[in-house]
Amino acid sequence: MPRSRINGNFIDKTFSIVANILLRIIPTTSGEKEAFTYYRDGMSAQSEGNYAEALQNYYEAMRLEIDPYDRSYILYNIGLIHTSNGEHTKALEYYFRALERNPFLPQAFNNMAVICHYRGEQAIRQGDSEIAEAWFTQAAEYWKQAIALTPGNYIEAQNWLKITRRFE
Repeated sequence: MPRSRINGNFIDKTFSIVANILLRIIPTTSGEKEAFTYYRDGMSAQSEGNYAEALQNYYEAMRLEIDPYDRSYILYNIGLIHTSNGEHTKALEYYFRALERNPFLPQAFNNMAVICHYRGEQAIRQGDSEIAEAWFTQAAEYWKQAIALTPGNYIEAQNWLKITRRFE
């Protein structure tokens, strides 16, 4: 049974109803509709913390989806799951792949910066200030890209960039 039929959350049900209506009225191919259904089910599973199920749905959506822009959001969500699971190298890979298809995803740049900043803090705890500085420099570059795309967002990142004199 498709996840959209078993989800009990009011917001998810509302989203599913609206999505189903849009799928009926917007001219799309059956493959595009099927890809969207897997994507929607992946988002639903992800929101409930069912990451294995979400990944299965996202991988199936990737198999069917041909539009690079739509694929970028699928790849981004896969990156989110790997981030949540502490698989930072995999997460970075998926964020990069998402940005290759859609360079206007500030949230991907932000998440990459957060991972780099975290790795910089880990390096400091391990006593390796050179490696830490490299990670912090990379985090700064990603945050600058996110901020350039959405200047009013990422206030904490902007403050960190200013405090560490990395903001130009």
